[in-house]
Amino acid sequence: MLIEESPRLTLPERPSSLAAAPVAGWREPVLIETYAPLPPDRYPAYLDQRVYQGSSGRVYPLPFFERIDPVRRPVSWDAIHLENEWIRLMILPELGGRIHVGYDKIAEHDFFYRNDVIKPALIGLTGPWIAGGVEFNWPQHHRPATYLPTDATIEQDPDGSVTVWCSDHDPFTRMKGMHGICLRPDRAAIELKVRLYNSSEEPQTFLWWANVAVRAHDQLQAFFPPDVSMVADHARRAVTAFPAADRPYYGIDYPHRASTGSADGGVPGDRIDWYRNIPVPTSYMCLGSEGDFFGAYDHEAGAGFVHVADHRTAVGKKLWTWGNAPFGEAWCRNLTDDSSAYIELMAGVFTDNQPDFSFLAPGETKVFSQFWYPYQGIGPVQAATLDAAISVTDRAVGIAATARHDDATVIIESAAGRAEHPVVLTPGRPVRLPLAGDQDHDLVITVVAGGVELARWARTEPAEPGGPATEPPAPEAVGSVEELYLTGVHLEQYRHATRSPEPYWAEALRRDPDHAPTCTALAARRYRAGHYREADELLRRAVARLSVRNANPADTTAHYYLGLTRDRLGDHDGAYAAYAKAAWNRAWRAPAGYRAAVLDAAAGRNETAVERLTDVLRAEPEHLQARALSVIILRRLGRTDEAERLLAETRRLDPLHWWTNDLAGEPLTDDAQTLLDVALEYVRVGEPEAALRVLERAAIADGSRPLGAPAAGPLIAYRRAELLTELGRAEEAAAALAEARTGSDRWCFPARLDDADLLSRRVSEEPGDHCAAALLGHWLYDRDRVGEAVEAWQRAVRLDPSDPVCWRNLGLAAYNRQRDLASALQSYERAVQAAPEDARLRFEHDQLQARAGIAPAERWARLQDRPDLVRQRDDAVVELAQLRLSLGDHEAATDLLLEREFQPWEGGEGQTLRAWDRACLAQADAALAAGRPRDAVGWLDRTLDPPRSLGEQRHPLANSAWLRLARGDALAAAGDHDAARMEWAEAAAQSGDFLTMSTTPFSEATAASITALRRLGRSGPADELAAGLSIFCDELEATPATVDYFATSLPTLLLFADDPELIKNRRVRFLRAQLAAVNGCRQAALSRLDEILAEDPNHADAIDLKRRLQTQDQSPSLTGEVR
Repeated sequence: MLIEESPRLTLPERPSSLAAAPVAGWREPVLIETYAPLPPDRYPAYLDQRVYQGSSGRVYPLPFFERIDPVRRPVSWDAIHLENEWIRLMILPELGGRIHVGYDKIAEHDFFYRNDVIKPALIGLTGPWIAGGVEFNWPQHHRPATYLPTDATIEQDPDGSVTVWCSDHDPFTRMKGMHGICLRPDRAAIELKVRLYNSSEEPQTFLWWANVAVRAHDQLQAFFPPDVSMVADHARRAVTAFPAADRPYYGIDYPHRASTGSADGGVPGDRIDWYRNIPVPTSYMCLGSEGDFFGAYDHEAGAGFVHVADHRTAVGKKLWTWGNAPFGEAWCRNLTDDSSAYIELMAGVFTDNQPDFSFLAPGETKVFSQFWYPYQGIGPVQAATLDAAISVTDRAVGIAATARHDDATVIIESAAGRAEHPVVLTPGRPVRLPLAGDQDHDLVITVVAGGVELARWARTEPAEPGGPATEPPAPEAVGSVEELYLTGVHLEQYRHATRSPEPYWAEALRRDPDHAPTCTALAARRYRAGHYREADELLRRAVARLSVRNANPADTTAHYYLGLTRDRLGDHDGAYAAYAKAAWNRAWRAPAGYRAAVLDAAAGRNETAVERLTDVLRAEPEHLQARALSVIILRRLGRTDEAERLLAETRRLDPLHWWTNDLAGEPLTDDAQTLLDVALEYVRVGEPEAALRVLERAAIADGSRPLGAPAAGPLIAYRRAELLTELGRAEEAAAALAEARTGSDRWCFPARLDDADLLSRRVSEEPGDHCAAALLGHWLYDRDRVGEAVEAWQRAVRLDPSDPVCWRNLGLAAYNRQRDLASALQSYERAVQAAPEDARLRFEHDQLQARAGIAPAERWARLQDRPDLVRQRDDAVVELAQLRLSLGDHEAATDLLLEREFQPWEGGEGQTLRAWDRACLAQADAALAAGRPRDAVGWLDRTLDPPRSLGEQRHPLANSAWLRLARGDALAAAGDHDAARMEWAEAAAQSGDFLTMSTTPFSEATAASITALRRLGRSGPADELAAGLSIFCDELEATPATVDYFATSLPTLLLFADDPELIKNRRVRFLRAQLAAVNGCRQAALSRLDEILAEDPNHADAIDLKRRLQTQDQSPSLTGEVR
């Protein structure tokens, strides 16, 4: 989206009815200029090996967005406003419940970055993501539902404080996350109250990062506790010192920049606490700090903010930036209309890295608070609490407070003595006190008021963090069964995208077939995939091993899972017995007790259910489902007063728990999937009429669900049909089945085990139900049950051959999992026939044809059959341009790239830019051949400063030696030899490259540096570089191809899974062809290129090098001679 003049977001005035309120909270929509996501494709996104923020980037069951409307329009957004004497906030419930505006009324300063437009870019887990304010990321990063609505309510507290609660159910695990944004009448601080509740039946992993955006410029400085001496990258794959980096980090040699980088203004260039010093996209997370605070200070505005939380749980302190080079500036343009830059200062709770996941038990609630407050005038702080912040320099102490204290005292102690300074502390009026002379190591600053210590600063010793993480060895190289088990646990807990725990567990069971922890862990994995009988067998082995010496084992996890498994298999008595045994252990007392109570409730054993639920609530007092079920059972027993007291208490505990609210007769949420969750709760406890009532409401809600929310229509209808059948209402059941079979299943991607069980029963009862077979196939494939998924989809297309979704999925499975290219092509051809107007299908079909060795001319002809469809997609247009370039038509390629406004994916940058570079190089070659060297220079200038419509700029570490070499050649042809030598010198000096989101010492650009050295007559260094490239090729060839264990983003793994060994070997052959070319072995180079093109006729680099070698008489020589 090209930049338009940025509008100013206008906040509404406080309502007159709240004029005297110390804290005002009100709901009033705001009109914001918005670039809306365009509808996602209808296909389930099986991103099996996508790496996202260092962990799995799978998005199923959510739809996947690929395009944002490039035209902005005013949209009225639901907004909730909070205001006290010092702070003004605006919350957007429809965008994940984020804080969009955080305004310091005293300094008249946005202490959170305010984005005046809603301008998503393709950064989020499912695509759309916006910059600005505070995003609340859970249970993984970025929040899967970051662009989806939350339910929200405003709560007034007796002390005058106001809390805005926002809640939703995680679309992956159905856990309930709720955060409350609170302002108090007597404090210039924001409290974030968080309640994370595991409503699922299994332990789940989660992380929590509050992601604060801060406007960035050269005078912005981040600060962390003084004990922070080391910081780490994602997954701790690299570390460096802080605040002055003591080693290369993200490919930047910071120690070299200490005096030569951005050292103007007294800021050494190795200081990575200053935004101005970081040129590349960079993350760093603090290691081992015992401080409770961090934040940022804007030296230009004289204002900043502090985050405060208990470091024992709030362990995460992270900075992220796009970097201040053109690459980062391009991303800021994609996210804003005023091109403003920002950094993110993320605060993690129960997590200190990304990825870094903790566990949440079934029925468990984790409750915590985080605080932010603005402050003014005292610079970065060295100590902070919720009450006050302290800054200390060589000459002065600064104090900023969050509340009024008329009787405060600042105590300054040092070896020279003790001085007490009475002060009045007020938010917005910082206190500054001079420090006399040089301060010794014993200096201590204490702020007290009313006999209570508000804050204290003393020098601290640096924390002692560990070093970088290491990749686990292969299973066969792991020393013990325990290590094998724990390695598998780590991989599953951290949701690793490209490493499975199963090889480690398989090796553990090979060595010890009945190792109880491994049997249990593998059984849990089988259970989640719906392999109940396999899980049951493993769990029985685990229980037998645990009970060999001890009938009452310390760990009853296996018993709990055995209960779940027997329950799914219909053995309710066996499940009940397993739950009862599991509940002997404190860890499983509440989860197992609740599951047993559910069976009691369904069987009508109400007195027993009450007894069990009472015990559950003793163990887990905030177990929301146990509370709701208790209300139901107490009502069944006529104990109405008890039920109503418990109901009221539970609603005070969580005002947005919809099962509880439904029991209270309150209006329900508008989220269809959440309503389906509530209906399923009723089903499990034997309340079918209540379930049907909620399902009817869910069906209505599904008709107006927001774009991007997974559809629930068919699942709701199938569930209604089953319940109605059980109740003997056959006519209504038949109508519900007809609705399920004939209604739209677009974006309906089943995700729950309950969904899969329902669909399995339906397919067994009615094998001719196309919709049920298709939906079951979607779920099976997501759970890695590929063979069964293929069978289900094959049944679906037999029943309805016009279903493009199932044909496409069959093609995807055939290529990615069954390695059957011919079947994949056939399935895709049927999909295109079924949906000839579908642009995605045509693009995916073309990508498959490329892998099948279809030559560029034939692929071009097929794509040109419907150019209108091809031009709907960025990736298809880039591919079309590449095909035209391979066919020698640089003019058409250039036009294709210039006529579109591209939208890159974070982590997938470079695709469009590579096509642009190739087009401009071809244009330059053509201009040189036509005797127009100045035109050639012009085209090469356009590669070094790409048009903004491409949506991206070159990464600072990306090697541009080919462009510099070519520009030097063009300048030489124009007679400007001094300028030519400067360009060749630039090409020769470039080393390494930035490919697939990581640095590499050699690449396809190295040949250009070798050639440039020879242009300059430096044959010795050229020969050394060539020898280095040759060794690199040998080492690359000898190293097995694997996906980087610590990868944070791998855009090439989004659709088709290619053989990494094949790709590696092809690359080695091409690098050796380049080496042969630059060493003057033209025929050897052509021979190698012919081998590559025989295998892959679409290899763009091979096509271009062969063309250059075949026309060498008309173009500069690759060996260094300028013709």
